[in-house]
Parts: sequence; C-alpha cells; structure tokens
Amino acid sequence: MTPESPARTEAAHRERLSLPWWAWPSALAAGAIIATELTLGLPDLPAWLPYAVVLPLSVLLLIPAGRLRVSVTGDEFQVDDARLPVAVISDVVALDAAGKREALGVGAHPYAFVVQRPWIGPAVQVLLDDPADPTPYWVISTRRPVELATALLEVSRRARAGQSSK
Repeated sequence: MTPESPARTEAAHRERLSLPWWAWPSALAAGAIIATELTLGLPDLPAWLPYAVVLPLSVLLLIPAGRLRVSVTGDEFQVDDARLPVAVISDVVALDAAGKREALGVGAHPYAFVVQRPWIGPAVQVLLDDPADPTPYWVISTRRPVELATALLEVSRRARAGQSSK
C-alpha cells in the first residue's frame, strides 16, 4: 500500500463553527433564572440543589452546538459526519447573510442538504451534478464563504480533470 500524497490528505479548508462568546454567559444567565424559579416554586428542596444541577446542565447543552467542523480535502467536502465527493460539485456560490436567507427561504428546494447556524450570517451554496442523487445543492454556514468557495472550486476542478483524463 502506498502512502497518499500530501495534496490528498491535507485540508484545503478547515473551519470549526463554534458558538459566539456571548452564548456562554447567556446560557448561564438562563440557567440561573430557571434554577431561581425552581428554588421559589419548590421550597422543600435545598436552595443550592437547583443551581448545582441546572447551571452545569445549561453549559453542557451548548457543547454539541459548537462542535461542527467543515473541511475540504483533496477528494471530499466534509460537514460534520456528511461527506460529499468533490467530483460531483458543479459550482459554488458564496452567500452573504441576505443571500443565505434567500437560499433558505420559500423558494428553497425540499431535497436540499442544509447545515446552517443562525449565529453565522454567511454561507456557501454548493451546486451538485450527480444524476444518482436527488439532492440539488448543499447550503452550509461558514464564517469565510469566499475562502471555502475558492477551495471547493479548486479541488472540484482538479478532481474533474483527473476523471476526464482516465
């Protein structure tokens, strides 16, 4: 077995769609309000118990929301657990917040694959050319839409050129 070339294994684009800084204090404030309500509503409970349970729980519930990874390698586009071969990408459009809102609005295709985070304004729309797949496009949130679109187009053209030469 031969080792893969560095162009195939290195990511052309890598990004983690983490939560904004204000989400953490907001979660703690909401947890404190809920714990206070429980303390006032259930006077038989020790006063510290709702805070000891609800505050850590409010922080733990945010951890999965900020773990989404987006990356482009030499042969696939990875969004969390979803993988798309770059050879089926026909075009990529970088979207600002208004473009993302329009792409996800009333005219959106029902079979579109969407991974969006409301706290991230921009996105990319990846148009697909795969007759075997009913998915017409992907819409993915990203903080760097131009960089992601450029990386996707570059590796897609490279993959398509490699397929046509075979």
